[in-house]
Amino acid sequence: MQQPSSHTFQQCIYQLVQQIPCGYVATYGQVAALCGWPRHARFVGYALYQVAPDSEIPWHRVVNAQGKVSLSWRRGGSDELQRWRLEAEGVVFNANGRINLRRYGWQP
Repeated sequence: MQQPSSHTFQQCIYQLVQQIPCGYVATYGQVAALCGWPRHARFVGYALYQVAPDSEIPWHRVVNAQGKVSLSWRRGGSDELQRWRLEAEGVVFNANGRINLRRYGWQP
């Protein structure tokens, strides 16, 4: 199977992330696989990094495979904004800062 161009992949990422409902999360790897680029989770992270924090794209609903918020130097190494937005949507973090992906993981 031929993979799409990186521009097409990036558009798929944004369209897919907009489908994640409030109160649910997906992982970077899950988004990559659903867009036809398995094993390209870092590209998903890079694409979402380019989204403005106040964008209509719910970038905050994508977390790492451990169910944690990945640190971003763009936000000064503090990702409280992402966590705050998720908690405001009803997503619960445990004491170790993890989200239960079985409970809050989005299954399209």
